[in-house]
Amino acid sequence: MSLYERRPPLVADERTQLVGWLDLQRVLVRHKLEGLRAEDEHRAVLPESPLMTPAGLVSHMRWTEHCWFNVIFLGEPEETNPQFRKDLPFNADMMADGVPLARLLDEFEAQYARSNEITAAHSLDDVGGQPDYAPTLRWILIHMVEETARHVGHLDAMRELLDGQKGYY
Repeated sequence: MSLYERRPPLVADERTQLVGWLDLQRVLVRHKLEGLRAEDEHRAVLPESPLMTPAGLVSHMRWTEHCWFNVIFLGEPEETNPQFRKDLPFNADMMADGVPLARLLDEFEAQYARSNEITAAHSLDDVGGQPDYAPTLRWILIHMVEETARHVGHLDAMRELLDGQKGYY
C-alpha cells in the first residue's frame, strides 16, 4: 500500500479520520528516515539545537506519545517518562547518543501501537486521569496529529540538509 493510499477515507466517522491521519503521520517518520546514513543518525543540522538530530527527534516523539496517552490520559506515574523527571536534564527525552536509530524507531512504533490500543478502549469524550490537567481523548488525538506532523516536517528539512533527500511523502 502506498503512503497516498494510507490516507483515511474521505467519508468516515470522526475516530477513523483522527486515528487515520495520525497513523499516516506516524508512518511517515520511518519513511523520512529510510536510507539515512549511519553517520547522520545523530548529526545535528541546526547549530543552536544540538539535540535536534534524527535520532533525538524520534526519541522525543516516542516519549511524547507516552506522555499524552499513558501519563496524561491514563494517569500513569510521571516518573515513567523523562519529560517529567526533575532529576534529568531538560530535553532528556531527546538525548539519544549511542542508541541506534533502528531501535528508536522500533520503540516509537511500539509506543504508538500502545497509544492506539488506549484510544480504541476509550470514548473520544473520555477525559485524562491527571487531576490538574484532564483533556479529552479527542483533544489529545488532535494535538498528536499536529505534534507528529510538525516533527515530520522537521525530519523532512533535516533529511534535505543531511543528504539532499526530499519528497512530498
